[in-house]
Amino acid sequence: MFQSFEVTARPEQGPPRLRALRAELTVEGLDGFLVPRADAHQGEYVAAHDDRLAWLTGFTGSAGFCCVLHDIAGVFIDGRYRTQVKAQVAADFTPVPWPEVSLGNWLKEQLPAGGTVGFDAWLHTPEQIAQAEDTLKGTGIILRPCVNLVDRIWVDQPAPPMFPAKAHPIEFAGETHVEKRQRLAQSLCEAHQKAAVITLPDSHNWLLNIRGADIARNPVAHGFAVLHDDATVDLFMALSKLDDLRPHLGDDVRCHAPEQFLDLLQTLGGPVRLDKQSVPVIVADTLGDVAVWGSDPCALPKACKNAAEINGSAQAHLRDGAALCELLAWLDQQPAGTITETQVVSRLEAARRKDNALQDISFETIAGTGPNGAIMHYRVTEETDSELQDGHLIVLDSGGQYLDGTTDITRTVAIGTPPLEARAAFTRVLAGMIAMSRLRWPVGLAGCHIEAVGRMPLWLAGQDFDHGLGHGVGAYLSVHEGPQRLSRVSQVPLQPGMILSNEPGYYREGAFGIRIENLLVVREAPALSGGDDHRAMLDWETLSFAPIDRRLIDVSLLDAASLSWLNDYHAQVAEKIGPRVSPVTKLWLDSATAPL
Repeated sequence: MFQSFEVTARPEQGPPRLRALRAELTVEGLDGFLVPRADAHQGEYVAAHDDRLAWLTGFTGSAGFCCVLHDIAGVFIDGRYRTQVKAQVAADFTPVPWPEVSLGNWLKEQLPAGGTVGFDAWLHTPEQIAQAEDTLKGTGIILRPCVNLVDRIWVDQPAPPMFPAKAHPIEFAGETHVEKRQRLAQSLCEAHQKAAVITLPDSHNWLLNIRGADIARNPVAHGFAVLHDDATVDLFMALSKLDDLRPHLGDDVRCHAPEQFLDLLQTLGGPVRLDKQSVPVIVADTLGDVAVWGSDPCALPKACKNAAEINGSAQAHLRDGAALCELLAWLDQQPAGTITETQVVSRLEAARRKDNALQDISFETIAGTGPNGAIMHYRVTEETDSELQDGHLIVLDSGGQYLDGTTDITRTVAIGTPPLEARAAFTRVLAGMIAMSRLRWPVGLAGCHIEAVGRMPLWLAGQDFDHGLGHGVGAYLSVHEGPQRLSRVSQVPLQPGMILSNEPGYYREGAFGIRIENLLVVREAPALSGGDDHRAMLDWETLSFAPIDRRLIDVSLLDAASLSWLNDYHAQVAEKIGPRVSPVTKLWLDSATAPL
């Protein structure tokens, strides 16, 4: 299996590691040290070698950081993880609600007499450090680059990943890397910039049409790249990863060992573009005055998928939907109290693995039943594995990495007879998901302008959820992709070709969780017949197809337009997925998609 259920971190491991780290603070003459989730490439996902936050604290969420002082260790976590962190960290660590409480303000409270806090300049961005330093002005608190103290005490730290990279076929990429390099180099020329530094693995992997296996569940190869205004690239990647790629890359992509990265940066003439949100501090410090701030040149082109990428994603979702339906049909036949979360995860992965295009799952499958469903990013282990009991809801959030696309879909399923309050909350979540799916909006709007549409039915009932409505998704790349998001903080205008999730939810700690998720692609909206306003509009095309549990829907809470959308969607599920499933599952599917 791709997924295992072993316990990867335990709360009791944290305190002795914390004591060892504090001893190093004394050796270095520091008052504190920052331990981020990030690695040197500043992506969301990290390899085992770089999973310092989880190793130190036990917290395994995909965002957050720890600030270790001599008398307190704050674990900064956002709303997605405030239930999870309680179970994962020892009492020696103090959860801090972030971003409500910023690092700078927390340090001012904890170090009123001032002090020096160390950080690894490879693991933080200029934007992060600048924000904290701005808050700390005049306090006597200094942030100072230093050696990585966690690496010093982590005696059995895994080695950096060294998996070979591979070429991504043009039939799936839709554009050669020569064309991509030339297109992006032209944008550098127009900005009068000589080069751009690219540290995000999914960015330079997309640019060069390569994929790898250096991060679990994400098909990327670690490295750094410099794109020049003449369309050449200097690629810094372990040369052993590139043995079979030289013909694919060609002469205009110069390959170097990663150890040469900073040395080459010192030879560059400016201006050199850096993205302050994704390059490490040490890169900006090395470039000095030749650096100029700007966006990652790959980010927006990568987000706007071409026709081949959209078609590949659509096909991957149809096959993935069929696998999910096989699982849901099986699940519906199991009596309450007879199966567990790990059995559901294993059965779903087995269904997906029948597709030869599957390379991996796209993240650890979330299968949380009952109270576990309220843990937004729950990962079932051998110790937490729970039976699906009568009256439970199970949140099943999963996806696959296929050669032609990345999938991510969530369904919440009733086990036995669901509570009435759960049905009401589920229907409100569904109403929000449908409202976003039906939306048309003027060109130029960003996720922050429309995200509330998916929350409104919950808001009207005094309910909400503590995660964004949706994230970008890559094309056989990272399942979480920027810069596009459906979030109240996202300022990036949505453009045709962007793929995003639409996933409202509701979570009642200790009782149940609800989330419903489809992936959508932005497209130019067709003109409305009889309309007299001819402004350009955008809307969505749905990519995900699987039934939504009719037993959890209170039809009286849906308006006529929402009910019509749901029945039409279920008709499409039956049409598109029905021919792809087994006869037994086809019978179940016909019932699961019957009109309400």
